[in-house]
Amino acid sequence: MSTASVATPAAGRLGERRAGTPLGDDPLWRWLTFSPALALMLLLSVLPLANLFVSSFQDISWAGGGEVRSAAGLSHYRALAADALFRAGLFNTFIFAFCAVTGQMVLGLGLALLCSRISRARVVYRAIFILPILIPGIVIGAIWKLMLNYDFGLVNQALGLLGIAPHDWLGATETALLSVIVVDIWHWTPFCFLLFLAGLESLPQDIYEAAKVDGAGSWQEFRLITFPLMIPTIIVTFAFRLVLAFKVFDEVYLLTSGGPGTATEVVSFTLYQRFFTEDRIGYGSAMSIAVIFIVSLLLVVALSARRRLGTAS
Repeated sequence: MSTASVATPAAGRLGERRAGTPLGDDPLWRWLTFSPALALMLLLSVLPLANLFVSSFQDISWAGGGEVRSAAGLSHYRALAADALFRAGLFNTFIFAFCAVTGQMVLGLGLALLCSRISRARVVYRAIFILPILIPGIVIGAIWKLMLNYDFGLVNQALGLLGIAPHDWLGATETALLSVIVVDIWHWTPFCFLLFLAGLESLPQDIYEAAKVDGAGSWQEFRLITFPLMIPTIIVTFAFRLVLAFKVFDEVYLLTSGGPGTATEVVSFTLYQRFFTEDRIGYGSAMSIAVIFIVSLLLVVALSARRRLGTAS
């Protein structure tokens, strides 16, 4: 057998591409360049998730400077159904996520439509609209806690000028969650605004020119052209914000700490208490797996809706 017929190693095959074949089209080259990113993803995401899943079936305690693990079976998952704090956290989280994301989507789309029609100083307006998202969460918590303060808050002072009595916005059960929702809407509306503005600027302009020739008004353009073309962007933005809203923690922790009672108890704050306050690692792991499953299910439903609408269009 001649030397030329001997199979070359993998590294040698990289140099045996057909003449004119781009390097990026070589399967072996794609695999070699992708494998470091895949290994990093496995190291930083899959392995911790696997450890979390294993821990959810164990009781973990600390003795002698190390952890002691013992089998717990499905007891942690059974206990979730009887956990009143977890149920309250899920209920409040769903209300918070739905109301906050809906408000952000409506305001973000409205601001994007307005900004897309502005020809002068549009950069200035965009910079003003995205300012809230640039502020750190701890600063936002401090600002709004002062603004909503019962004794000297700016909100109650403004209401006092109108003859309205002051209200304990963060301390009253009926308004605590609403106050946190308002703060979250103010904080994250710029995120929706940026995505919607990018979507609007990518729409084909020839359709609008044809609509103007046919005599279509602004409302008809939005209802018949803009909104249908923006549906994929709207669904993707909704999915991103829903996942982020479901993980809300800093605003609740800084403004109300879950109170009064369980009025603002969200699932992320419940997890924080189980892990770091009560030191129930196994039970907290089971709760984390349940939350990950719920969020993944919501994400799959949103992306499936986007795929169906994209296929229909």
